[in-house]
Amino acid sequence: MAIEDDVLVIGGGIAGSMAALVAADRGARVRLVTHKESTLRNASGLVDVLGYTPEGEGPLAEPFDALEDLPEEHPYERVGIDAVREALSVFDEVTGDAYAGGHTDTNALVPTHGGTVKPTARYPASTAAGLASDDRDALLVGFETLPDFDAPLAAQHLEAAGVPFEARGATVAFPGIRRDDAKVTRYAHLLDHDETVETGAGETGAREALAATVEHLLEDESRVGFPAILGDENAAEVRADLAERLGVDVFEVPMGPPSLPGLRLEDLLYDALEDRGVRVTSGVPVVDYETGGEGAGSSASVNDGDRIDHVIVDRNGTEIPHRADQYVLATGGLVGKGVRSERERVFEPIFDCYVPHADDRYDWFVDDAFGEQPYARFGLAPDRELRPLDANDEPEFDNLRAAGAVLGGYDFAAEKSGAGVSLATGYVAGRQAAEEVEQA
Repeated sequence: MAIEDDVLVIGGGIAGSMAALVAADRGARVRLVTHKESTLRNASGLVDVLGYTPEGEGPLAEPFDALEDLPEEHPYERVGIDAVREALSVFDEVTGDAYAGGHTDTNALVPTHGGTVKPTARYPASTAAGLASDDRDALLVGFETLPDFDAPLAAQHLEAAGVPFEARGATVAFPGIRRDDAKVTRYAHLLDHDETVETGAGETGAREALAATVEHLLEDESRVGFPAILGDENAAEVRADLAERLGVDVFEVPMGPPSLPGLRLEDLLYDALEDRGVRVTSGVPVVDYETGGEGAGSSASVNDGDRIDHVIVDRNGTEIPHRADQYVLATGGLVGKGVRSERERVFEPIFDCYVPHADDRYDWFVDDAFGEQPYARFGLAPDRELRPLDANDEPEFDNLRAAGAVLGGYDFAAEKSGAGVSLATGYVAGRQAAEEVEQA
């Protein structure tokens, strides 16, 4: 017997979470299924809307002004500026005081672990004291056992980028950790629970030991930046405690994967899903589907605008049907394997939706590694209801919508627009799905 819901969301990242939240808020019975752990744990936790134009102009101070001039195939143009604003409002409600930036349409400039500065619309409160627009001098502190953050090099890169403050970097031993393969969650756990650690002066709490290690490094700086490992469950408390002990503002510098800010954001989103009654099933890939036609399967023609009757998930080798009135596809792009490529074609692997691309695979890329790569824009081409279109510009399925990186027509890495597109398209896909349920 098939498991039945009003809306079934496939994919557990920002786009899928947003679609599920919005559909549930509108009264739909929603289930979210995801194959693997959310890609949020590999993300910086920053929420960008648009940092650079498709032509490479930027960094942009006013991203919403630039949205008006995007090409027709861009996902933002498909959903409209109002949807971007509404999606950010939902995000602000869900994240509360854990995120900053909601008071303005202007991008903030957030330093990252490589010493680059990223234009972003919403950023964790833990990074707020480190904004590059702040003219107070900063000390960056790295750890010997955490080579992913080279504090002296990051400081040099910031000064080379022309930030309006002096930046210094120093590398120290992290109290209580001697192995360079310790997970970032281990650092966070030590500080969360203020565990006792051994120092040259004897045993003391991890927070006191860290403050004592850094205190003598301070000169005239009024803020100190650490890699983003300052607690998880009690991150705000850890940061405030260190700031009080050091007598300066403390901020986190977003890191690469695995990312604690990404994990914290995942927790916020999934707590909101639970609060709204969304049923989440993880570790179950969608392996097939059937349309409404009797006996139709994944090989059936859908040019007549068929409806998906149900999908089939693989749970430990057992195929289980999941039926819904509406479906949202939010499985990611080439990186997340929501879009796949073979030598002869590029395709979407669950429903085999059409992905526009050149017939000659040598036209999928350019020789310049830093050039404008066509494959970066590969993805589904949707209509304005975010239904994927076939090669004849007709909806593949009447009751399927797509959101996030599975969509094409934009280069999220170059534009710094990934999270923003996921929020906006997830919002519209969830809203449209719920409206269709209401009208059924």
